[in-house]
Amino acid sequence: MELSPLRRSLLELLKSPASATQLAAALDLPRQRVNYHVRALEQAGLVELVEERQRRGCVERVLRARPGREIAADVQDQFAATHLVSVAEDTAREVGRMTAAAADAGKRLLTFTVETTVRFGAPGDIHEFTSDLAEAVRQIALKYDTESGRPYRVVAMGHPGVADDLQSERR
Repeated sequence: MELSPLRRSLLELLKSPASATQLAAALDLPRQRVNYHVRALEQAGLVELVEERQRRGCVERVLRARPGREIAADVQDQFAATHLVSVAEDTAREVGRMTAAAADAGKRLLTFTVETTVRFGAPGDIHEFTSDLAEAVRQIALKYDTESGRPYRVVAMGHPGVADDLQSERR
């Protein structure tokens, strides 16, 4: 099963038992969307039912990630276009929400962007580049990460660029 970033997040949260309603609140997503993905994880055998309880005339299902079913980061996900698009969508939604909240508070949201173009000489170079980039980011994160600091999400993405002649036509 290819796991989307959302399903990976759900599995991470389900290390502790939770309901779809609790997960939806934690991720600021609609409960129906979360429930759909939780059911898919359940059908795949990655989460299990802990308890069912009556709540406001409905049955609330509490689930957790199945013990011993740790999901390692799949290297293929690093190169999946669907993963890139999903991360970009999540980032746009999160930053949009935080920008609006900062504006309402009369503050500016502090963000940063690093962008460049790389021309790979051989198709396989992208894999080595990705490994090197991941290690460099890991080392820098270790240098600056503190338990008491404010958390920042850092995302590095890559996709084929638009040919230079097409870019100049668009300007």
